[in-house]
Amino acid sequence: VQLQASGGGLVQAGGSLRLSCAVSGRPLSSYTMGWFRQAPGKEREFVAAIRRSGGHTYYADSVKSRFTISRDNAKNTVYLQANNLKPDDTAAYYCAAGNSILSAIMTSTAYNYWGQGTQVTVSS
Repeated sequence: VQLQASGGGLVQAGGSLRLSCAVSGRPLSSYTMGWFRQAPGKEREFVAAIRRSGGHTYYADSVKSRFTISRDNAKNTVYLQANNLKPDDTAAYYCAAGNSILSAIMTSTAYNYWGQGTQVTVSS
């Protein structure tokens, strides 16, 4: 399984970006999907996740109401719509796929596969 994240860039505070994660090798519908981020000097942190069917989504408190995770199983792609971006959102964003995740959906170690990361930089 390979994950390819894209869509990062430089944006002013208050702006928006849409990150994409293309999955290949197996059907996207096989996986729970998550987005994590890591800023320089900080640990990787959970951002958002979505169950296989797309019926349940989860968000970190810091992004709730600003970010939206979605998936298109037919296109084998997961999206993260990030609105009203803040300088604190600056980080490398990683998508991840998990085979069998129950309660640990916000924990990075629960995921089996990772993409290479896409950089988001928000200027003030």
